[in-house]
Amino acid sequence: MSAEVPVSRVQPPAAPADAVPPAALAPDGYLPRVADAAMASALEAVPIVVVEGVKGCGKTWTGLRHAASKVMLADTPAARQGAEVVPRHVLRGPRPRLLDEWQTVPSIWDAARHVVDEARQAGCFVFTGSARPADDVTRHSGAGRVRRVRMRPMSLFESGESDGSVSLGALLDGGGCDGAGSDVTVTDMAEIVCRGGWPRNLGRPAEAAGELLEGYLDEMARLDLPEASGRRHNPARVMRLLASLARNTASPASLTTLARDVAGDPPLSWSATAGYLDALERVFLVEDLPVWPVRLRSRARLQQSPKRHFVDPSLAAAVLGATPSRLLDDLATLGLLFESLVVRDLRVYASVSRAEVYHARSSYGHEFDAVVERRDGAWLAVEVKLGAGRVDDAARSLLRACAEVDTSDRGEPADKLVITAAGYAYRRPDGISVVPIGALGP
Repeated sequence: MSAEVPVSRVQPPAAPADAVPPAALAPDGYLPRVADAAMASALEAVPIVVVEGVKGCGKTWTGLRHAASKVMLADTPAARQGAEVVPRHVLRGPRPRLLDEWQTVPSIWDAARHVVDEARQAGCFVFTGSARPADDVTRHSGAGRVRRVRMRPMSLFESGESDGSVSLGALLDGGGCDGAGSDVTVTDMAEIVCRGGWPRNLGRPAEAAGELLEGYLDEMARLDLPEASGRRHNPARVMRLLASLARNTASPASLTTLARDVAGDPPLSWSATAGYLDALERVFLVEDLPVWPVRLRSRARLQQSPKRHFVDPSLAAAVLGATPSRLLDDLATLGLLFESLVVRDLRVYASVSRAEVYHARSSYGHEFDAVVERRDGAWLAVEVKLGAGRVDDAARSLLRACAEVDTSDRGEPADKLVITAAGYAYRRPDGISVVPIGALGP
């Protein structure tokens, strides 16, 4: 059950009169997140809110902003040991009570379910987790008790590098985009791509952020993946797979292609590649872009491979050893990483409008880099171009791809967007809207 609701950058709604007020446990200098309003709304509706996302994306800080008390299971061995013996013990305290990295003590899930059934009130617990536990851990249904909020590294709107003057939600409603502009340049974008949307890296030089991310990935390969999947993994093989995913960022590389690209001695089998990818998805490190399920007018077939993306483009840059200066000398790679950044931000903004993000490519070669589709069927066609000089090519590509869509199945798009790294937002005579990523927001 999704907790995706419209948000703004204002304070969360007031808690019910009988609720314990949040203790403002988040650190000083906390930057509001798109997920804040979704969490506040969910805590008013259900007893348990589960916040999921990759380690380091800011889940804990956001959870603390909405909590009245906390238990840091990953950082407090005593609390973890106590929770394993008597799960109900750590559930006691002012509510909403934050259980950070709850999946390290899976038995908490059932204990919390029984507690909230007895309490019969909303806003009891915030569970944050940086790994998706095995399915049997949560086989007891959370229906009516749980809402999930997905968090990702910060979008440019959340980090303050986009003014949000062009609203994705308004575009889905048929609104315009004229007049907005962005001060972000292609040079800035190379820095942003390498630094990423990690709250702790904001303000760090890109090179320093890259070094930290290299260590982060090494720790994920050695420790986090085996713990999340319950299986042993060869860290060297995991890093080779991450390198292959980085080389194939924003491409529909198949499992066979990835396994062949990894190579090594012994080479990685198809099944081993699938197992490693599953583990990477469980820790939210990779987030493939699924195929848009749409009918085509022509006899063309819709290709079925998802596009490969890390949850943040800085991870691919770190694996490749890319620096801003190197990327500026290799604009093709920078363009692919920029596309991945746009997909990240579209996913964050789309959650506000109860929308999903896809891609589509036909066997005739016509494609959408991204499609944003809302639950009511409104959709946006998106082409991503790093440089403003490629807008004409992107516009022609969008028009050809849109002409292949069976509009009796999906209707006409609410808008057709070319998203660029820099420049101004405007509507072209052919109906294509050009929007710099530094002006886009929820």
